[in-house]
Amino acid sequence: MDAKLNIAVVAGGEQSEVVVSIKSAKGIVSFMDKSRYNPFIVVIEKNNWHVLLDDGSTFPIDKNQFTFQLNHQEMHFDCAYITIHGIPGEDGRLQGYFEMIDMPYTSCNVLTSALTYNKFVCNSFLKEFGISVAPSIRLSRQENFQSDKIVAELGLPCFVKPNLGGSSFGVTKVKSAHEIDAAIQKAFKESNEVLIESFLAGTEVTNGIFKTHKRQVVFPVTEVVPKNEFFDFDAKYKGESEEITPARISAELTQTIQQTTSKIYNILNCRGIIRIDYIITNGDKINLLEVNTTPGMTPTSFIPQQIPHAGLTVTEVLTEIIEDSMISL
Repeated sequence: MDAKLNIAVVAGGEQSEVVVSIKSAKGIVSFMDKSRYNPFIVVIEKNNWHVLLDDGSTFPIDKNQFTFQLNHQEMHFDCAYITIHGIPGEDGRLQGYFEMIDMPYTSCNVLTSALTYNKFVCNSFLKEFGISVAPSIRLSRQENFQSDKIVAELGLPCFVKPNLGGSSFGVTKVKSAHEIDAAIQKAFKESNEVLIESFLAGTEVTNGIFKTHKRQVVFPVTEVVPKNEFFDFDAKYKGESEEITPARISAELTQTIQQTTSKIYNILNCRGIIRIDYIITNGDKINLLEVNTTPGMTPTSFIPQQIPHAGLTVTEVLTEIIEDSMISL
């Protein structure tokens, strides 16, 4: 009998990040210990849940039990590794489903996922714990806004982005007031809420972390040097940025960033691997940009870059996280 565990590497989603999610899923499968696990990529789209095999064939998922039929045999999963960037895997919905069917999963719980998915709410919450964030405004579709008032409050340049979503889709760096309306409409194509933030000039860095019942590991800090105006989609996924690990900052500042990452992880009660993005202003002020609870896991993503610098392999980290998720909390 095959003693290996069946792992669902859950990708897809309902937003523009689908293509990135599929790449992350393939990355996770490539890193996974095949002597311990049988990984299957499970693609979740709005009305189409299916297993995607290497040969391109697909098999529908029974949502009642999260199973599928393969060669006339019902296949069950032992654990779900969620790598959806966006709805429903990053906002808590999928986590709630897995909890209802008693399926172990690797990411943050329902509350933490819902909180971190809403950038404005998450940053406002963390601000109460002494975490520095950029001044911002949140807009809903129903709200009227005036460009001049936004400029007066936040200054120029500023960033207009979807409040719910990721991978830099729908993000615009606005340099003049007459660009704000178009930028807001662009962001609304990705989300029902728009976040407008003051521009912070400085050094952008990102820091990964994971925690299990055994230990907490904070990875080295990566410095991000975009070739474009900011760290947009092309900079993230088309190589149009320089990513330097460890970051070219002092040991003291590195330690402070890692301590901040650990503090945020614990405040939010996170699980599994997360990544937190910051911008350093005035030489040593650490400002939170965003908390990513399902960070990219392609071979060129930040987390797989940072793990070897921590003296670990991606395979052993994934194994530890999967095994930890199966321990009852």
